[in-house]
Formats: sequence, C-alpha cells, structure tokens
Amino acid sequence: MDNSQQQLAHVAEIRSLMERSTRFFSLSGLSGVWAGFCALVGAYYYRNFIEAAYLRPHSEVYVEKVDRMSRGDFEMALISTAFGILLAAILGGLFFTARKARNQGERVWDVSSRRLLKALLIPLFTGGIFCLALLYWGLVGLVAPATLVFYGLALINGSKHTIGDVASLGYVEILLGLAGLFVPGYGLEIWALGSGGFHVLYGGWMYFKYER
Repeated sequence: MDNSQQQLAHVAEIRSLMERSTRFFSLSGLSGVWAGFCALVGAYYYRNFIEAAYLRPHSEVYVEKVDRMSRGDFEMALISTAFGILLAAILGGLFFTARKARNQGERVWDVSSRRLLKALLIPLFTGGIFCLALLYWGLVGLVAPATLVFYGLALINGSKHTIGDVASLGYVEILLGLAGLFVPGYGLEIWALGSGGFHVLYGGWMYFKYER
C-alpha cells in the first residue's frame, strides 16, 4: 500500500513538473486587479473628456454625443486614451507578475511565457486591426464592444498556457461584447464593466484563490 502511494506521489510530481514546463503559472491576480483599475480610470477620464470638451451637459446617449464631435478629435482622443490604458496595464501587470515569479523562484521569460504571449497576441492583433477598420469606416459605436470580444477570445486561447480559470473571464468578456454590439450607444459603459469591473473582481478572486 505504501509502495502504491509512493508511485502515485511520483506520478503527481511528474505531472506537476510537466504542467509547469508547458504552462505559465506566475500570472498574478493583482495584475488583473490593476488592469481593471486602469480601465475604470481611463473610461472615467474619457467620458469626462468628451462631455467637458465637446458636449452639452445632460445630453442623450453616448453615440449621439459623439456625432457632434469632429471625427479627427474623437479618434485621437480614443486612440491616445486606449494607448495610455494599455501601457499602464502592461507595466503594472509585469511588475506584479515578476514579483510573484520571484517569490516562487521561477523565471518570468521562458518557454511557457512565450507560448502564452503568442496565444494572446494572435487574437489581440487581429482585433486591433479590426477595430481600426471600424474607426476608419466611422462605426465608432462598435469599437468598444468589439475589443471585448477579441479580448475574450485572447483569454480563452491563452488559458491553455496558464491557469485554466482565465477562460472563465474570457467567456464573460465575449458575452458582454456581443451584447454591446446591439446597444452601441452604451459601448463605453459595457466596456468599463467588462474591462474594469469584472477584471477587478476576477483578479481579486484569483489572488485569494492562488496567492493567499
């Protein structure tokens, strides 16, 4: 009986080593919390920017407000805000992930992290080009929900190279994005809910589940 238990323990250890060689487990839940916080701040700033600079107080829904802006000003504000959110989220994510990897005695940049990055970048790059095309054709109201759809696809695609629970957030993002495509007047609010609110909740849950 003892011999069989030892064999099972060895099998479990081998399986753990194989998973660690193919999956990136240093992804920190605090990275998700930080990314969600950046998204909420960015959405708040952008909404105030539109209302303060271009729009009447207490006017109608978001997509109708945008129609009164010049297209060039709107696109520059959208792109610069999105870039700022992305940069802040990436830098914070790298910090928290590197700290977790250091505490676990693991490397941040290895075969598993490269596989994860590749799996994430394919849907994200495709989605980025798609959203630029939407901007080019003036379909502004579809941009925010479209980013959620492609981001959700990226999370699901990348989940097989990291903690499998990441896929759950991906499905939520896709559902929110698809819903937002049918109510483009509230695209920014839905985007803030998906990229902000759910990110904070999910990141916090992951932190207390795996890191506490």
